[in-house]
Amino acid sequence: MSDAELVLRSTRVITPEGTRAASVAVAGGRIAAVLPYDAPVGGVRVEDVGDHVLLPGLVDTHVHVNDPGRTEWEGFWTATRAAAAGGITTLVDMPLNSLPPTTTVENLRTKQKAAADKAHIDVGFWGGALPGNVKDLRPLHDAGVFGFKAFLSPSGVDEFPHLDHEQLARSLAEIAAFDGLLIVHAEDPHHLAAAPQQGGPKYAHFLASRPRDAEDTAIAHLIAQAKRLHARVHVLHLSSSDALPLIAEARAEGVRLTVETCPHYLTLTAEEVPDGASEFKCCPPIREAANQDLLWQALADGTIDCVVTDHSPSTADLKTDDFATAWGGISGLQLSLAAVWTEARKRGHTLEDVVRWMSTRTAELVGLGHKGAIEAGRDADFAVLAPDETFTVDPAALQHRNRVTAYAGKTLSGVVKSTWLRGERIVADGEFTAPKGCLLTRTP
Repeated sequence: MSDAELVLRSTRVITPEGTRAASVAVAGGRIAAVLPYDAPVGGVRVEDVGDHVLLPGLVDTHVHVNDPGRTEWEGFWTATRAAAAGGITTLVDMPLNSLPPTTTVENLRTKQKAAADKAHIDVGFWGGALPGNVKDLRPLHDAGVFGFKAFLSPSGVDEFPHLDHEQLARSLAEIAAFDGLLIVHAEDPHHLAAAPQQGGPKYAHFLASRPRDAEDTAIAHLIAQAKRLHARVHVLHLSSSDALPLIAEARAEGVRLTVETCPHYLTLTAEEVPDGASEFKCCPPIREAANQDLLWQALADGTIDCVVTDHSPSTADLKTDDFATAWGGISGLQLSLAAVWTEARKRGHTLEDVVRWMSTRTAELVGLGHKGAIEAGRDADFAVLAPDETFTVDPAALQHRNRVTAYAGKTLSGVVKSTWLRGERIVADGEFTAPKGCLLTRTP
């Protein structure tokens, strides 16, 4: 305690050993010790949050910040404020929807420069795997990206084309050679092309245009390639429960496969999406309630590893009432913790489960061993949560640059009272400090 600068005290601290009353000592931006609740702390400043829950700051490994190039859609200043307001203390930015995309070291430097003085939380970066950029993958890895994003079907932006089977094999072989991680938007373009494409405002038509078998087929092919090359692969934003047996079998066979899903797949259902309401549009799509139940079961049994937002905003004018042409993406940074907790508690899950899915396992995915848990040696990143308080989502209260949200009007449980980054309070009751985030790189 001699070096401690701060003690955070709560009757409910979520630690790797469980939830307990504790005093968390902070020194030099790290957790120095997790002490008994009534441990003497001498003259150290104490912040007692009472019965509010002290949990590790969330780590969101799937965020589209779009800065630079499409900063009118989102930017580092607004995205990281929204994240901080929602208890997220670390995000990893996707390589596309910004201009330029993060597909070369030079482009990575451009992205880092754009983020440097605007980040309210810690920010890392994914690289991109495109047709023809195999030569850039190792240099990007050496420059510190956390892995490489690829699409197996069109991405929606021309500057980030998808990989065909041969290109996937070539990129994955290169990434496996340095034991990197490939993260994949897994929808098969041939199945998408064969699906009915009616367009218009009916959500049922859009859902039919992105069938489950497009996901299932792409995941099967990805697994086969990962198995052949003994490569590390990660399935992004799983929405099809039909793929779960295939995933479970592959993992049992030792395939180096991890899987994520998103709050919108866990909390929203196709049956509730109004026609013309493209704020609910994302790819793959929000599916039926029965499908959602199976995703929750897969989270419970570990087939799905983690939950991330896939925050993918746009300007409001791109969210037209035609599901075929509207931009596909859901903005969820500020609301992800509350949305997941609201549904999780209904299904008998605990806040410890939510922390495991949204902080511990996401930190593990990208090798951030100093994030994701409240224990000695980790970064002193925290969220203080009132889990039983509720609020009704008002788009005007969101920090996102464009306040279009599929959660508008919903009543959610879990109010973030304050968020702390390396032992400094960065937001409390809607008041933010100046940006204090660091740019993160993968460590060997």
